[in-house]
Amino acid sequence: MQRDQAAATARPELHPDELAARQQLAACYRVFALLGWTEMIYNHITLRLPDSVTGGEKQFLINPFGLHYTEVTASNLVKVNLAGDILDSSVYPINPAGYVLHSTIHAGIEGAHCVMHTHTTAGVAIASLASGLSQSNFYSAQLHDMVAYHDFEGITIHAEEGPRVLQSIGQRSAVILRNHGLLSWGQTLPQAFAVLWTLQRACEIQLATQSMGAPLPVPEAIAAKCTRDSLQFDPKRGAGQDVFNALVRQIDRIDSSYKN
Repeated sequence: MQRDQAAATARPELHPDELAARQQLAACYRVFALLGWTEMIYNHITLRLPDSVTGGEKQFLINPFGLHYTEVTASNLVKVNLAGDILDSSVYPINPAGYVLHSTIHAGIEGAHCVMHTHTTAGVAIASLASGLSQSNFYSAQLHDMVAYHDFEGITIHAEEGPRVLQSIGQRSAVILRNHGLLSWGQTLPQAFAVLWTLQRACEIQLATQSMGAPLPVPEAIAAKCTRDSLQFDPKRGAGQDVFNALVRQIDRIDSSYKN
């Protein structure tokens, strides 16, 4: 892509921590594409840059609007601040709907270093159910007391919705945006991925179950135990790093151009 080449050559030499963040996030976009979690050129994964790069200012990377996830690379990711200013002379715009929602969460939840949002069929289907997610399968049982809901207010381009989003989420890292889709956030990208993958699987299985009949509920005590026992989310247990690394190795075998 000519614009990618222009963007890459226009960038000054990057801080090693920014390069690492860019490559990790670009790899994640390719992982989402591998899993089928894409929605044309829409939806977003954002990652806060470390303080070693920003000097303490909250800045984050977001996908360039107009590119498919399979076209995202480390060099064409766009760096923005919480005001929505593009900080790296990118030749690409950003999607206002992504900036508004993600900047709200990065700004308002201190531990939200990575935010992911999808419109998968299963995710939107469960988000459109009045009853929401059913605590009735292996995966939803691992999300006991971790799921928040936010009522649909339309396309997320209005900043005034931000305080209500934060109030709805609280400290819950798995979020169902009613009538809209799924969202997760985490202290790290792999942790946010582990939460979203578990939520997505829970929705897929619920969708399949409800096509056959009424789900069999998991008792509250058992679900709470499953969440305590899960290896997926605890930073002391890797918080999804191993599974994310395994998926990136798959991407590397297919196409490592995301590193560019």
